Amino acid sequence: MSQIDSAARTTARILMEIEAVLFRPDDPFTFTSGRKSPVYVDCRKIIAFPRARARLMDLLLEKVQDRAGHERFDVVAGGETAGIPFAAWIAERAGLPMIYVRKKPKGFGRNAQIEGSFKDGDRVLLIEDLATDGGSKMIFVDALRAAGAECAHTAVIFHYGIFPEGLQKLTDAGVALHALCTWWDALAVAEEAGYLTSEGIKSVRAFLEDPDGWSKKNSGEGA
Repeated sequence: MSQIDSAARTTARILMEIEAVLFRPDDPFTFTSGRKSPVYVDCRKIIAFPRARARLMDLLLEKVQDRAGHERFDVVAGGETAGIPFAAWIAERAGLPMIYVRKKPKGFGRNAQIEGSFKDGDRVLLIEDLATDGGSKMIFVDALRAAGAECAHTAVIFHYGIFPEGLQKLTDAGVALHALCTWWDALAVAEEAGYLTSEGIKSVRAFLEDPDGWSKKNSGEGA
């Protein structure tokens, strides 16, 4: 059995069950950027499955509290737009007020990017659905900090786990990332469940180890 924790395993199983995580090594997805990928994740599907989302929100709050502390936060923030429903559910469970952060300012003033109410110095937990390279997280973190809040933690359901420079970007900014599941976890569960053939496993693993190289090769660019 692969060495992944129970929360990661449960999360991967749920995401595969509701088809929020898909593996298609023989018929790769093509993203708007042109990148080819044998894997796809859409955490927004979770909102349509009440039992699945309740379980995932319980697991996410537990992970944050285990790693950061039970009394570490004053406010929960959702990143526009995918993070908003998840932030609402986490805020309710944690008994904390909620705000949300826009991608771009709307109007004027230091709170032009933020909807809701908070005080200077409030410790904010930023919630989003997933993390790829950390870029969008820093947009929200910077907006919160500019408005007078403290933000040193962000939590997501799914972290790609294949772009180390993204995690380093957050670390350098003093932000800890808490995630329930990565592509490596999902692949381990897929392998355990016989979800993919051995060739499929090999192909997905090759992608996770070198996303750009795999995409070029399967786009015909590396021929």
